Amino acid sequence: MINEKIKLQNWDFDYAGCASDLLFEKLAASEKGLSDAEAVNRLEKYGTNEPAKKKKRTIILQILFKFLNPLVIVLLIVAGFSFFFGEKISAILVIAMALISVFLSFVQEHKAGKEADRLSEMVRITASVYRNGRPKEVNIKDIVPGDIVDLFAGDMIPADLRIISCKDLFINQAALTGESFPVEKTSEAVVSERRSHSDLTNIAFMGSSVVSGTGLGVVVKSGLSTQFGEISQKLATIVVESSFDKGIQKFMWLMIRIMVVLVLLIFGINALNKGNLIEALLFALSVAVGLTPEMLPMLVAINLSKGAIVMSKKDVIVKRLNAIQNFGAMDVLCTDKTGTLTLDRIILEKHCDVVRKEDDDVLRFAYINSYYQTGLKNILDMAILKHEKLVVKQYKKFDEIPFDFSRKLMSVVVENEGRHRLIVKGAPEEIYKRCTKFELENEILDLDAGNLVLLDLKEEYNKLSSEGFRVLAIAYKDFDRPKNRYTKEDEQNLILKGYIAFLDPPKPTAKKTIETLKSLGIDFKVLTGDNELVTKKICSEVGLDIKGFASGEQVEKAGDMELRELVKTTTVFARLSPLQKGRVISALHDNNHIVGYLGDGINDAPALKMADVGISVNNAVDIAKESADIILLKKNLMVLVDGVIEGRRTFGNILKYIKMGASSNFGNMFSMTGASLFLPFLPMLPIQILLNNLLYDISQIAIPSDEVDQEYLMKSRPWNVGYIKKFMFFIGPVSSIFDFTTFGVLWFIFHAQQPLFNTGWFLESLCTQTLVIHIIRTGKIPFIESKPSQFLMFTSIYIVSIALVLPFLPLGKYFGFVQPPPLYFLALLIIVALYLGLVQFVKSWFIRRYGYE
Repeated sequence: MINEKIKLQNWDFDYAGCASDLLFEKLAASEKGLSDAEAVNRLEKYGTNEPAKKKKRTIILQILFKFLNPLVIVLLIVAGFSFFFGEKISAILVIAMALISVFLSFVQEHKAGKEADRLSEMVRITASVYRNGRPKEVNIKDIVPGDIVDLFAGDMIPADLRIISCKDLFINQAALTGESFPVEKTSEAVVSERRSHSDLTNIAFMGSSVVSGTGLGVVVKSGLSTQFGEISQKLATIVVESSFDKGIQKFMWLMIRIMVVLVLLIFGINALNKGNLIEALLFALSVAVGLTPEMLPMLVAINLSKGAIVMSKKDVIVKRLNAIQNFGAMDVLCTDKTGTLTLDRIILEKHCDVVRKEDDDVLRFAYINSYYQTGLKNILDMAILKHEKLVVKQYKKFDEIPFDFSRKLMSVVVENEGRHRLIVKGAPEEIYKRCTKFELENEILDLDAGNLVLLDLKEEYNKLSSEGFRVLAIAYKDFDRPKNRYTKEDEQNLILKGYIAFLDPPKPTAKKTIETLKSLGIDFKVLTGDNELVTKKICSEVGLDIKGFASGEQVEKAGDMELRELVKTTTVFARLSPLQKGRVISALHDNNHIVGYLGDGINDAPALKMADVGISVNNAVDIAKESADIILLKKNLMVLVDGVIEGRRTFGNILKYIKMGASSNFGNMFSMTGASLFLPFLPMLPIQILLNNLLYDISQIAIPSDEVDQEYLMKSRPWNVGYIKKFMFFIGPVSSIFDFTTFGVLWFIFHAQQPLFNTGWFLESLCTQTLVIHIIRTGKIPFIESKPSQFLMFTSIYIVSIALVLPFLPLGKYFGFVQPPPLYFLALLIIVALYLGLVQFVKSWFIRRYGYE
């Protein structure tokens, strides 16, 4: 919710308080709407009808903002000091690291953004307006002041509208005002000295949505001039961090804090022991670069962008990049039934009386109701109207009572031969409450709720439901004395006419999708507004194991603690209202689940907002598409499995670098401190540390291309900083053991002076750091059972080869290298082999104790 206090402008009351004729005069418009030519002129005058968005930066600005990352700033500071002290080569190496990180992350993000924009053009939200006197669907951004807009249930309000006519119009404006319940809108002029949204009962605000009823409104303000537009200008500058962003930032600052403490410590030790302040400072700054995980932003960007691009090729739009990680971390997927588990191709199979005998009158009544209702014509209405073209012109529409989710009914009033007849279509249980009689073979019989008649009628309905039919009841009421206006209160003392039954077959991919998600450790739950019997039938057909069943009534009665327990044992929730769906998701969150929700209807919007990852489809209602993080352009549920796998692969590869960086940095802390304390010279020259880090970073560029073990993909992986810390504390010191071993070999066996000592540790450090990724990247024991990507294999071999050859090249002299004796390479081979073996042993013990994340 925005819940933003808005200062209402005078124009709100100018338009709210004037009569219709004066309103049209002010807007230079009419009830017939605008002409196409006039609409084009006004679009040029007022601009597009869009709220403020985060301004897309130019390519230059996008690149510049990449340099504001704290890790990149550290590199630039170090480069500045290096230039200041005349270490130009060191400065160039540091700048090269910064440029690699910035350039690669920019290229990949820009590529993903272009792909998302291309696909987003395929998802357009439109509104029905009158142009040239006729209704026309136009893109919301092309709406201008003076347009006449049709409003139906499920529509988003496209601009600030003055309502000029309506019928039982209820608007959800919680996003704007924080009001918990929908508010009723009227077309009467408002005269009030008060200045609040609740007083503007004839104004519908942009960003709100129609819950029920119908209406006609004239656009009075569009784009940034709307109330929502004003708020959006403030919100456009606000950045909302996901839990994934917070986890990355938390790790990044942890590493920076460790780096700062270590740099100060090493500077102090070397300054005191060796007496050269400038040399000690340059060494400490080089250590800072070595300990900074500067490739982290680049690897995160590449992994997430790569995931988005992979999904885009499968016709999936990722509206929010970090939703990919939530997709992978999800361990509960909740879904609506209709249109998600089912094909959403409703077929009207039966039209029968109360004893399930075919009755053409029932079809005629249903047809009249669907034909004349002006609200949201859902798939059931379309199935009725497609079933058979009936002549209903002898019935003149007089009034209607639109559908809403509390009544679960919709009614039309028609006039025939001077009499008014109310025809009601809706959920059978709601119709039963309002019926006092029923019709059977043209005879009207009393319906006494206290005897067995009602139970017998319900039994007939249950039989239809248990066969998998979606059932609506048809009832009517005749008025001998016609009324001027009909309301919900007139839906009483009805006569039950019969039933219409629909079939909505399950999707062919539903069963396989559920089985695959289950194998991936994702619990599948159905949250539907449909009845229990139909839901059970569909769930059984798609192979869903129903462990527990609950109704909306049970959810409503349950307290928060009771609901937390209920969701643990319940697979299917039926007859849920939109708010009850939200409560179920909230209870799952309270039980520490990461929840996805798949839905496409008006009643799914709250659940889509509350879920960690909201998923919808391209043909969903406007409010559902707007609420979703991910949109499926095709109705193939197996794409969900692809999304989960891609999310887990993305997160797994990001964690490889994080675990590498954390453990290496922690190990280097001990090695650098020990070397500074006991050696009479620097263990590695500053320029050598920088070169070491540059080569190591290049080897890590291949991580986003790496394969992820099938076993890793079978389980959801939420962000766990505690696990990373444990990994760092146990694996990190292993590298220090072999660093000190290398120091001993160089000092005591080869009696190395500084040039040879620097060269020897450079080779050992780079080889161990580069090769250990092949053990850390997998949970398999031994690690050779998991095959890395060819690119990762290439970069590892390439970088190690460069390191081993460099001391023998003329270029090596510029970095202070000397040629080690041949025997040292045998010692190096033994040290590296023993190091990798011990890391494998410690990792195996660690996985047995703490698992593999």
